[in-house]
Amino acid sequence: MDADYGIPRELSDLQKLRSQYQPELPPCLQGTTVRVELRDATTAADPSGEHTIKRFFPHTYGQPLAHFLRATAKVPDAQIITEHPVIRVGVLFCGRQSPGGHNVLWGLHDALKVHNPNNTLLGFLGGSEGLFAQKTLEITNDVLATYKNQGGYDMLGRTKDQIRTTEQVNAAMAACKALKLDGLVIIGGVTSNTDAAQLAEKFAEAKCPTKVVGVPVTLNGDLKNQFVEANVGFDTICKVNSQLISNMCTDALSAEKYYYFIRLMGRKASHVALECTLQSHPNMVILGEEVAASKLTLFDITKQICDAVQARAEHDKNHGVILLPEGLIESIPEVYALLQEIHCLLRQGVSADKISSQLSPWASALFEFLPYFIRKQLLLHPESDDSAQLSQIETEKLIAHLVETEMNKRLKEGTYKGKKFNAICHFFGYQARGSLPSKFDCDYAYVLGHVCYHILAAGLNGYMATVTNLKNPVNKWHCGAAPISAMMTVKRYGRGPGKASIGVPALHPATVDLKGKSYELLSQNATKFLLDDVYRNPGPLQFDGPGADAKAVTLCVEDQDYMGRIKKLQEYLDKVRTIVKPGCSQDVLKAALSAMASVTDILSVISSPSSVNTPF
Repeated sequence: MDADYGIPRELSDLQKLRSQYQPELPPCLQGTTVRVELRDATTAADPSGEHTIKRFFPHTYGQPLAHFLRATAKVPDAQIITEHPVIRVGVLFCGRQSPGGHNVLWGLHDALKVHNPNNTLLGFLGGSEGLFAQKTLEITNDVLATYKNQGGYDMLGRTKDQIRTTEQVNAAMAACKALKLDGLVIIGGVTSNTDAAQLAEKFAEAKCPTKVVGVPVTLNGDLKNQFVEANVGFDTICKVNSQLISNMCTDALSAEKYYYFIRLMGRKASHVALECTLQSHPNMVILGEEVAASKLTLFDITKQICDAVQARAEHDKNHGVILLPEGLIESIPEVYALLQEIHCLLRQGVSADKISSQLSPWASALFEFLPYFIRKQLLLHPESDDSAQLSQIETEKLIAHLVETEMNKRLKEGTYKGKKFNAICHFFGYQARGSLPSKFDCDYAYVLGHVCYHILAAGLNGYMATVTNLKNPVNKWHCGAAPISAMMTVKRYGRGPGKASIGVPALHPATVDLKGKSYELLSQNATKFLLDDVYRNPGPLQFDGPGADAKAVTLCVEDQDYMGRIKKLQEYLDKVRTIVKPGCSQDVLKAALSAMASVTDILSVISSPSSVNTPF
């Protein structure tokens, strides 16, 4: 099987054309000199978790942010690296495939070879299992030739296994030592980058010379924080799904007799559903975050959709499109509680056919109420993180069934005057994962690959490659690196039995911010989307011409570039130091003291633990 990795692909004419596309580099990554500015030490976003994070990561917590600078930048304290000794770097895919992943390899390879042609890049075959077994493929330009700007992870293969146990960490360390690796690059999402941080800490503790770097690549788009604006793959996933959704919208409008219930990717967060809604304008979307915040029950959701169907019928519209994230089922309080009881019994070895009789009375009543096909799916063994097998639970069919039952009841009672309710269900879960990546994902991934080399050249360990100001053209992107430990939070409590992650620092999925600008945009348009059929079809992925440079709506409406603002603040502080020196006038000194006193008072209040919202 290993022989199949890295073999040349058979490319279509479009794939050949895409393989010739050369992504652009921001000015700070051009040339053979690495210019890095390391400033103040980082801290945890939630001060209440700082002590715990510092205890778990004594060697890698509190490291400074890194900014990579263009040649024209005038920064006196910048580190200028012109000598590039030969290095060996290993790289692996972790987690589910995400469009653009191959371009991270390409960008890293090009950066290695530009700075020293004798550098070596080794890809681990089959993800973490390949790392443990030391199965590698040397990545060369010939190997990359048919994978540039292509989808999938098939050049190296992937895994969703964790690198967490003592045995796994030791196996990873042994591999890095045996292969004499100077760097290890882990490509993945929330879990994979948490593992990268823990590996970096263990390597530092053991004085292993290998530096560990993480790359934010996940189709769910939930690895977001003050340092990370977007994830590789999210742009492509949303564009491909938005076209499919728009096709369904057009079909519904043409036939005027079907309601399409479409389930989308999004386990812990509903970013894909939100972005696809803003791109394609379906009639309705139910976000898991809304359900959790309002504690909506299964019956609340059913009523909400039925009321919408009835309102549309009053406008002589008996069709529609409704989006649901796959994680919705776990956001419904009573269903989540039922799942926890089921999972507890499964862990105790109770067979699936005996579980119903051992549930608590209320859980048993809910279980028996649900359709048989859903009962069967809820009995599947949970994932390694205790979550349900969400891709296997047909939430869209459950909701459609409940809505149809209620609409038939209303029709019989005479409270609903529309046509008979007809539902058609779809799950868009895998159709977009292997897509050709969008132009944005091609550029973003390639740039992140280059950033990884810069991080290793600067001798940094336990960092994630970051690019900010992404909504602007590539030549205005800001490249840098942030310690992964600075992105971590500590859960104080958790739902469900025996949660091993409680009290342990980790990266946690960022959920949709119900106070953010993206959700506000959705709220402003919700009524219009529901009643007016303002369906919008962005069309298939565009690589040239109109639409080629379009970026995610949620990326463009949010006010981000945290790294850029940190740098701007540092510039202001430098100006203050320049103006307020011993010997300056009393008036200048008094004005500075007054202003600083006010600023520090305000910042102390804002940054106190009671003022910080801790994600759970």
